[in-house]
Amino acid sequence: MNVLQQLINGVSLGSIYALIALGYTMVYGIVLLINFAHGDILMVGAYAAFFALGAIGTGPLGMFAAFIISMIICATLGITIERLAYRPLRSAPGLTPLLPPLR
Repeated sequence: MNVLQQLINGVSLGSIYALIALGYTMVYGIVLLINFAHGDILMVGAYAAFFALGAIGTGPLGMFAAFIISMIICATLGITIERLAYRPLRSAPGLTPLLPPLR
């Protein structure tokens, strides 16, 4: 039984890693800019779902609402980051996003 549980844990953790890697690949392939904010957005989505479950409850309706609320918050945050941080960098040279700001 312990082996089965560890197999399920490994597959779920590997799926999360694969999803994050797919996000990095898609963003770099489409926008040609490196975006390391995926972990931050994932964390905000997890907190949003956690607080939504605390407010609504952990029943089936609460789970569905938590997923929807988390998706809306993550999409809004991703669009905001893209518009404020990455859109101005599209016309800059390729390695500009990796350089630290000058003081």
